Amino acid sequence: MVDIKTQENVREGSIYGQITSLGHEQLVFCYDEPTGLKALIGIHNTVLGPALGGTRMWHYASEEEAITDVLRLSRGMTFKAAISGLNLGGGKAVIIGDPKLKNEAFLRRFGRFVESLGGRYITAEDVNMKTSDMEYIAMETKHVTGLPDVKGGGGDPSPVTAYGTYLGMKAAAKKAYGTDSLNGKKVAVQGIGQVGKYLVNYLIKEGADVFITDIYEDRLKEVANETGATVVDSKLIYDIDMDIYAPCALGATVNDDTIGRLKCSVIAGAANNQLKDEEKHGRQLLEKGIIYAPDFLINAGGLINVYAEYVGGYNRDLAYQQADKIYDTCISILEKSEKENIPAQQAAIEMAWNRIHSMGKVKLSH
Repeated sequence: MVDIKTQENVREGSIYGQITSLGHEQLVFCYDEPTGLKALIGIHNTVLGPALGGTRMWHYASEEEAITDVLRLSRGMTFKAAISGLNLGGGKAVIIGDPKLKNEAFLRRFGRFVESLGGRYITAEDVNMKTSDMEYIAMETKHVTGLPDVKGGGGDPSPVTAYGTYLGMKAAAKKAYGTDSLNGKKVAVQGIGQVGKYLVNYLIKEGADVFITDIYEDRLKEVANETGATVVDSKLIYDIDMDIYAPCALGATVNDDTIGRLKCSVIAGAANNQLKDEEKHGRQLLEKGIIYAPDFLINAGGLINVYAEYVGGYNRDLAYQQADKIYDTCISILEKSEKENIPAQQAAIEMAWNRIHSMGKVKLSH
């Protein structure tokens, strides 16, 4: 990784400054006037293999916000793949705009941009993207996964993501309470999209007292009616009496404004980049005694699932077996965090980099 301080020609805060400081290999700008497509593809690290990461579509407030998001997300995918033992690098794509813009031509044009990278980046679905969208993209590139199961793909990866998150939460509970049982624990789930909804089902089944919030009222009512979970106003979710906070929406919800309000002992959720500032907020959680289950570890089930599809001969049982390892890995990281008095996120990143560096040496030996 190149230290930004050594690059006199790289202005801090510039696009190249962000790429250099985060250690990216490539940032691709995609634009197509006829379809209105505006997208970014971030390729962070390909030492372990091609960069695999989903495409999300979001109505970003600015292009700068989209750049920051794709860079942070693709970096997280590098760590997610490495710590999960997968032979993949880290990448991510974001499409800027209202998801209603999606149509066949729009998605196929994006597929051509993916194809132009020659396999360095493999896409899959993410926020506001569906398996059916991947079918259109697959018409233009073979570098796509997360296809519907009727097409021989792995289908929706959300159930496996939720399962891994659930196991990570149990591991964090084990560290915090001495038992991994979630029976009777008050769990606040922020964001009940596909992953959040499956996670709520796991928690209710185990006897947890679940509180839910989301920006979509109809979704809240549906999940509350199906599970018996208690609906909480999105502005109040950080202030309720809870044992476990599970962020499952967008990132950076653990920040200067929220850490002081949280009354939980554990943070374990499916969202990416939950810590707004990894070093600062990771340290604050450690000092406050809140057990943090590293996001890129416990939400890796979706990546594990699409990787199983990518290598061929998809078998969902094997994907779940791979996801089972998240529990023990999380326990190991939390023990490392305690022993070395370092934030859990830092401990997890160090473990991920160790594998990347080790495998990099193996490749160089050839």
